[in-house]
Amino acid sequence: MDEQEFSNSSIQESLLHYKEGLGYFSEQMPDVASKYQAFTEACFHPGKLSAKEKQMIALGISLYAQDEYCIIYHVNGCLEQGASREEILEAIAVTGAFGGGGTMSQAVTLVEECLMELSGDNLTS
Repeated sequence: MDEQEFSNSSIQESLLHYKEGLGYFSEQMPDVASKYQAFTEACFHPGKLSAKEKQMIALGISLYAQDEYCIIYHVNGCLEQGASREEILEAIAVTGAFGGGGTMSQAVTLVEECLMELSGDNLTS
């Protein structure tokens, strides 16, 4: 397995790890987990803001918080909602303007890996 294949598999493994952890938590705390999931699902339904815009906001917050699982999850959410690479990069730039170096370090490493793997895009632009 070359370095790129390892990098790609680690993104998918992280998504799986999060989903498995959430499932395990849900088994142990079904009442809390179901309410939390219902709340977050409601928050991401389209309203005055589209689901794509909400995913991009969540990505920005995830970058600012440097929460790697959420970064991966919300890059995936942005792509699933039809966000382009350019839209994601603009959201990163705005977050970077506010969040500085920590935001940018996650953006130029983890987000780029996610975009390459999750969108199937091996191009840098």
